[in-house]
Amino acid sequence: MAEAEDKGFVFKDRRKLSQEDEEPVKEAKPREEPAQTQEKKTDDQAYPPLPEVNFSTFIVSLSTEILFHLGEIAHPGTGERQKDLVLAKHAIDTLAMIQDKTQGNLTEEEKKFLESMLYDLRMCFIRTS
Repeated sequence: MAEAEDKGFVFKDRRKLSQEDEEPVKEAKPREEPAQTQEKKTDDQAYPPLPEVNFSTFIVSLSTEILFHLGEIAHPGTGERQKDLVLAKHAIDTLAMIQDKTQGNLTEEEKKFLESMLYDLRMCFIRTS
């Protein structure tokens, strides 16, 4: 019982609440987007194009997080380098779990990339701790 419009749907409730209540049909008008949502759309347009989502960019993203926790990358807001070895180890263990779970499902290039990244991150962890 909905009719499509340009900006949404119009719902017409034809039910009667009781025999005595015979209200005229009410139409729900499409809700306009809040100002925040409209502002968000313009903010999103300011971002540069994001890289393609694939296995390698996922591994690089996790690796960047690990380097941040190892204090190798400065905080973008403060410029300070902070070490959190517990979170770094957890993220390295997460990468190792991904390596185990994807065994036999990666291309040779992806497999070598993950092995190399894990080795480098583990060595960095050892130097840092």
